[in-house]
Amino acid sequence: MRIYCIDYVETKKMKYHLITLGCQMNLSDSERVSAVLEQMGYERTDKEEEANLLGMLACSVRQKPIDKVYNKISQWNKEKNKRNLITFLSGCVLAADKEKLLKQFDLIFPMSELSQFPDMIRNYGVVNAASLQTPKPVMPKNEHIVDLWQIKPKYESTYEAFVPIQNGCDKFCTFCAVPYTRGREVSRPSVDIVDEVRHLVNQGYKSITLLGQNVNSYGLDKKGEEITFAQLLREIGEYGKQSNEEFWVYFTSPHPHDMTRDVIEVISEYPCLAKQIHLPMQSGDEKVLIKMNRRHSMDKYRRIVADIRELIPQATLFTDIIVGFTAEDDAAYKNTEVAFHEFKFNMAYIAMYSPRPGAASYRWQDEVSQDVKKERYHALSEVMKIYTKEYNESMVGKTIRLLVNGTDRKTGLSTGLTEGKINVRLDRKAPELMGKIVDVKITTAADFSMSGELVLQEETINE
Repeated sequence: MRIYCIDYVETKKMKYHLITLGCQMNLSDSERVSAVLEQMGYERTDKEEEANLLGMLACSVRQKPIDKVYNKISQWNKEKNKRNLITFLSGCVLAADKEKLLKQFDLIFPMSELSQFPDMIRNYGVVNAASLQTPKPVMPKNEHIVDLWQIKPKYESTYEAFVPIQNGCDKFCTFCAVPYTRGREVSRPSVDIVDEVRHLVNQGYKSITLLGQNVNSYGLDKKGEEITFAQLLREIGEYGKQSNEEFWVYFTSPHPHDMTRDVIEVISEYPCLAKQIHLPMQSGDEKVLIKMNRRHSMDKYRRIVADIRELIPQATLFTDIIVGFTAEDDAAYKNTEVAFHEFKFNMAYIAMYSPRPGAASYRWQDEVSQDVKKERYHALSEVMKIYTKEYNESMVGKTIRLLVNGTDRKTGLSTGLTEGKINVRLDRKAPELMGKIVDVKITTAADFSMSGELVLQEETINE
C-alpha cells in the first residue's frame, strides 16, 4: 500500500479535538485526519478545553447533524475570547451550509484536500477566501481523492476497521444530497484495498467493513481497468482462506439496482465474508420508489432477497427505510409495512423524511405532516420488533461465534456482536476478551438483543 508522507512540524505538543458526525465513511475519514495531525506532532485529546485545534467532520445529509455543527461552532467561538484556538470543518458539507459556516470556522476544506491540510494550518489566515463556494448544488470534484486514500489511517480500534473502497455516488436519489457533498463515483485501486485488508488481518483485526456510497458499483467507473465488486470480494475471500485467520468482512452500502447474484454467490463461498447483508429498500411502494429515483422495483428487490435466502439462508438482512416521503399516502405507507412482513428484516434503520438543500426533493412541497411521520415511524418500529424478536428467540439454545466489543453500561457485563451483527450480552465481566471471537451459548432473547453464556473460554479465545 502506498503511504502519503507528511513532513513533521514542531508544534510543542499542541493538542487537537475531533468530533465526527454522520456515517461510517466520515468515521473512516476521521482516522486519516488524525493520522495527518499526529504526523505533524499534534496529540489527540478527548477534552475540548485542552485542545488548541478543534475540528468537526460534518454531515449535511441530514438536518440533525448539521444542527450540531452550528451549535458546536457557536460554543467554540465563545471560547476564542479566553484562549487561542483554530477551528476547522470538513466531511460531507453542502455548498449552502459551507457558505453559512465560512465566517464561523477558521478553515473549511473537502476531504479530497486533506493532504494539503498541514499547509492550511501553517498558512492559517489565507485559506478562508479560497474555500468559499456558491450555495448552488454543484458537484464536488474528486480528482484528489486518491491522495486521501494514500494517507495511512490511525485506526481508532485494535480489532475493528473501516476500509474505503469508493467515494461519491452516481444514483441521484431525489431525497439524497450525497452527490453534492462527495461528488461522482470514484473507485479506489483494488490492489490498495486488498493490501489494507491483509495488513489489518495480519495485525489481528476481526471485523473489517468495506465502505462506499454504492459499493456494488465498484469498478464501473474504470471499466477494463479495474475488477468488479464480486471479484474484489473473491480476492479478499481467497486471502482469508489462505490466512487461516478468523475474521469477518462486511460492506456498506449496496444499492439494489446494482446488486447481482454473483456477489451473493461469492459471499456464500468464503467463511471470512460475513453472512450479513445491508440492503436499503427505502420504501415498499412502487410509486414512491419512482419518486425517489431509486431505479429498482419491488420485484427486483424481491429477487435479490430470494437469492440471499437461497444461497446464504443463515444471513441476517438489514435495511434502510424512509417514512413520510413527499406524496407518501396511507396506501403507500401500508405497502412498506406489507414488504416488512414479507422480508422479515433483522434490523431496519427507519428515518422520518426531512428535505435537504441540494437534493431534488427539496424543491417539492413536503406534504406529509410531522405528526403523521412520527405515527408511521412508531408503527413501523413495532412491526420491526415482531421479526427481530422472532429471530432472536430462534437462536436460544444455540452456540454461536461472538466478537466481544464492549461493556453494558448498566451491569458492566461484556457485550458483543454476532457475525450477523446482533447484539449479545454475556453472563460475565470479561475485559480480557475485548476484540476476541468466542463461543457463546444463547440463553435468552429480547426485542433487539440476546444474552448468552461463555462456552469453553480457554479453548475458544482467539490468540
